[in-house]
Amino acid sequence: MAGTLTPQREAGQQTDEQTQSDPDLPWITIVWNDPINLMNYVTHVFMTVFGYPKSKAEKLMLDVHQKGRAVVSTGTRERMELDVTTLHGYGLWATLQHDS
Repeated sequence: MAGTLTPQREAGQQTDEQTQSDPDLPWITIVWNDPINLMNYVTHVFMTVFGYPKSKAEKLMLDVHQKGRAVVSTGTRERMELDVTTLHGYGLWATLQHDS
């Protein structure tokens, strides 16, 4: 086609850095502090979603409130994606990343 740009690399090709990951490194789900959700609600969500006892849920909630973030779960990327999506459904700000 005239005027169509062709990519320099085929869409299926990726650099080694993009395709290689350390399978031994777990992924983590992080919940970030926000000005919307009440502390008792965040505790309730941690107990409901992860089945944490109240004491652990409260400790994580306090980390979110005081430190700005807390790691709430670890595991495979797929599981952490599910956790993040679930937490978003409860209105919490959550992300995932490789554990370092």
